[in-house]
Amino acid sequence: MIENCKLIIENFMLRILFTGGGTGGHIYPILAVVEQLKKKAQEKKIELDLYYLGAPENYGKLLTANNIKVSKVASAKLRRYFDLRNIIAVPKLVFSLFQALWKVFFIMPDVLLSKGGTGALPVVWVCKFYRIPIIIHESDSVAGLTNLISSKYAQKIGISFALAQESFVNYFKKPLLKQQVAEKIALIGNPIRNFLFVQEDDLNQEAAKKISGFDAQKPLLLVMGGSSGSVRVNDFFLGVANDLISGGFQVLHQTGLKNFQEFNKELNVSLDNLGTQKTSYKTVPYFEENIKDAYIAADMIISRAGSGSIFEIAAMGKPSLLIPLADSASDHQKQNAYEYAKTGATIVIEELNLKESILVNQLETLFKNSEKLKQMGQAAKNFSKPGAAGALAEEIFMLSGNK
Repeated sequence: MIENCKLIIENFMLRILFTGGGTGGHIYPILAVVEQLKKKAQEKKIELDLYYLGAPENYGKLLTANNIKVSKVASAKLRRYFDLRNIIAVPKLVFSLFQALWKVFFIMPDVLLSKGGTGALPVVWVCKFYRIPIIIHESDSVAGLTNLISSKYAQKIGISFALAQESFVNYFKKPLLKQQVAEKIALIGNPIRNFLFVQEDDLNQEAAKKISGFDAQKPLLLVMGGSSGSVRVNDFFLGVANDLISGGFQVLHQTGLKNFQEFNKELNVSLDNLGTQKTSYKTVPYFEENIKDAYIAADMIISRAGSGSIFEIAAMGKPSLLIPLADSASDHQKQNAYEYAKTGATIVIEELNLKESILVNQLETLFKNSEKLKQMGQAAKNFSKPGAAGALAEEIFMLSGNK
């Protein structure tokens, strides 16, 4: 009898449901939490049954590859301002609500973790209906509409930037609701996949540059346009590429899968007069786990200001120059960038001010001051929060009754 009870305990199954929009900013933090869940489950001798329900877009296979069962609901994006597209979104939201009602019934998870974004809200509502404990996490400094609505139903709210607390508290008018939501909030940072943190056996910077085909003695700029690339960033760097290479810089540029071939054609034209120096500018369509070697090799990272990018840069302790997306929802990239800039880890250039001469002068000034670059790198490291994924994983166990 005792042995049978022991066997039941040791084979306890914890069923966890994830939801969130189908962008890298939603999916990669989920994968980071899953890594920690698996690690902690092994220690606690608990089996995991992992599900994702939402609108995964191009990330379905990646979720499946991490042993997460994927199911879809219709994608309905609500806007907090007047927009005719809301007329179409409302019926889709109702349809997705019925889909979620049916699918969650058959999954019946112990806990839901929502990253917000498209497709997440109906899953949150249905889990509230079924009295399933809910955790939400907000990556950006300005909370998205889905997470703002969901915060009323959540037991816990994790935020990446301290500023995000204002979004949640100010969303509600009643003082009691404001207080209740504020008490749920914890500043934990943005979950980052474990391999992106510096390890003892990592390549050193010189070796990482050489492996990528760069001169180990020259400064290397890593240009990132977000998980899908950025046409505007790409176009800008086509114009400034010649000046950068002529000025002694090397560039490793992630263009995005869709933009890769067209960008390379135009880049060859831009650098036609440089002869063999053209090899100092290299492009890749998309980084996967090899992104870590690129981060290590880089002396400076030039990036959009999505929360995922910022926290990855911080985890690697690299100085950066951020170009926030001008038309991001609620201007959250601009807010992210300036919140991060308060630490001294980055310099922000808004798109309206992004001129070739300004960028080149800024880079030349920075690279003449090695102490400044070192301070920026240290500030980045100080900002990073390596325990974010573990904190969410632990909260999931606690809400499920498995401390």
